[in-house]
Amino acid sequence: PSQKKKKVILFIDEFSNYLDGTIAEDAVFLLQALGYEVETITGLDSGRALISKGFLKEAKEYANRNVTKLKNIVSPEIPLLGIEPSAILGFRDEYLRLADDAEAAKGISKNCFLVEEFLASEMKLGVISTERFTSEEKKIKIHIHCHQKSLSNQKVTFDILNFPKNFTPTIIPSGCCGMAGSFGYEKEYYDISMKMGELKLFPAVRNASTETIIAANGTSCRHQIKDGTSREALHPITILRNALVIPQ
Repeated sequence: PSQKKKKVILFIDEFSNYLDGTIAEDAVFLLQALGYEVETITGLDSGRALISKGFLKEAKEYANRNVTKLKNIVSPEIPLLGIEPSAILGFRDEYLRLADDAEAAKGISKNCFLVEEFLASEMKLGVISTERFTSEEKKIKIHIHCHQKSLSNQKVTFDILNFPKNFTPTIIPSGCCGMAGSFGYEKEYYDISMKMGELKLFPAVRNASTETIIAANGTSCRHQIKDGTSREALHPITILRNALVIPQ
């Protein structure tokens, strides 16, 4: 579009950079197609893996580096958006206690959002039109990342996937997928991880028709769904990118 709406900073976290690069590309494409000026930030590790394993001294170094890098460019007018919930929500939660520059960390935290939070807000304000998306009928089942359940809310993901006129999303009433960060990757916890998935998530995915889209915004959640059900889950941003109607 010739007229830009606003500028956003897109944090390309370590998972999106090295494991799910196509999702990062989808996020940039979607935001730009909807009229936003996108500046990408790459090369910064969120420190999530260190935090999850208790290496807080090392994680503090990452937090300080990231806060220093972003404190002068993130603002209410230029928000920081993230793709992977566990990575971006560290800015909102742990960084407030880890970073030496507490005021700068607080400022970033207030202007830091999941990309779904940002889009849901813009859609509610009427900035984004439903006409930008397909009118095809799609059924979607959504599994929400635990960090989002804890520090944000599930409704934002539901709302953006409910935005295209004939999309019908439902949220799977699941707890943790069972992966719990790297827990499910570890041999000694694999069986427990699978049992957690079998409580709600796996049966719901297996019972969905092959035409139903499975949505999951966590990289470990998508891996767990693939491992437990052989179904490919898509990030909500990829679903919206695929639903875009590009003006001729």
